[in-house]
Amino acid sequence: MASNTFSVAFVRTSDGWSGAEIDLSEAEIVDDLGDAVTETLGLSGDELALLCVEVEDEWFAIARYRGEEEPRVFLSDAHAILSDPLGELFAEFAGVAPDKEANGMGVRPAGDFELLSDLGVSSEELLELSMEEGMLPADILSVIAERLAFADELDRLR
Repeated sequence: MASNTFSVAFVRTSDGWSGAEIDLSEAEIVDDLGDAVTETLGLSGDELALLCVEVEDEWFAIARYRGEEEPRVFLSDAHAILSDPLGELFAEFAGVAPDKEANGMGVRPAGDFELLSDLGVSSEELLELSMEEGMLPADILSVIAERLAFADELDRLR
C-alpha cells in the first residue's frame, strides 16, 4: 500500500466521537476492512463506526459500520480502482466494476450516497463536495468531520 494513505476510524459514544489511526495494509478482502475497524476501536455491539480513508490527492472513502447492519460505503472516485489495491477493495465494496476505458471521464463517485444523511450530510452535499474543483480528499474529509462533530479528533490523528 502506498505510504500516502491515511486511514482512521471513529466510533460514536455517549461522549461524542473517539478515533484511532487504523492499519489497512493487511486488508485483502472487503471484510478485512470491517474487522480492522472492529479490532482497532474495540467495538462490541451497535456502536456507529466510520472508517475514513484518504489517498493523497487522489480519492477518499468513508465506510459505515453498525452492529449487524450491512456495512455501507461511499467512494469519492471510482477511478480509485486504477490507482492501488486499497482502491480496488473500496471499489469492490461500492459495487464498482473496473472500467479502464473510462479513465479520462472525470470524477465518478460511487457507493451509498445516503451514507451520512441521517448524521447531517445529505447525499447532494456529499456529491457536491466530492466533485468540487480544487478540493482535496483531506479538505473534504475535514469538512465532513466538522459537520459530524469529530473534526478535533480527525485533526489530532493527522
